[in-house]
Amino acid sequence: MISQLNLVLAGVGGQGTLVAGKLLGVVATRLNLDVKVSEVHGMAQRGGSVITYVRMAPRVHSPIVESGCADVLLAFEELEALRWSHLLAEKGVLLINRNQVVPMSVSMGKATYPENIIQNLQQAAGEKALVRALPATELALQAGSSRAVNMVMIGAMCAGLELPEPIFREAIDSVFPEKLRALNQQAFSLGSAIMKDSKTLGI
Repeated sequence: MISQLNLVLAGVGGQGTLVAGKLLGVVATRLNLDVKVSEVHGMAQRGGSVITYVRMAPRVHSPIVESGCADVLLAFEELEALRWSHLLAEKGVLLINRNQVVPMSVSMGKATYPENIIQNLQQAAGEKALVRALPATELALQAGSSRAVNMVMIGAMCAGLELPEPIFREAIDSVFPEKLRALNQQAFSLGSAIMKDSKTLGI
């Protein structure tokens, strides 16, 4: 059973980072841990960068995860993984959705989308941090909606870190309305399944 975890959820508007943060807050409460969730989002409705900090421990004083202190960084989009990778702890876990959302600046020709983001992050991590890329958007569509990418990522993290699955499933039923529960439970299952066949992400 975990006693402390610093998480960062990074994505763009519409990918469900805020809902995922809320769900992790429910999980922490069910684990009898103190929790603080902090959201930072600008043009979230227009595909802008969105980041959610989740800190859970017996006692949490600050909601912010400082640079180099994130045990887990869940990046729902490749560029966001690069943008927030400085937050990852030296021996942390970075899970990246293999998905690219082209920013407005790139669409307008004012910037270029970086190449080989995943490979570069894996090389930079070396043997200390663990970096894995997942087809989370594809799995979310398989579950029934691209908006369920957040639950795919949460499911992968839960399985990889060997966290208590029943508590996460209870939290899903608590956070989502009845008509969306089956879809999000399925997305969670698909994310979990893709990790269970590989080594755990022990941190």
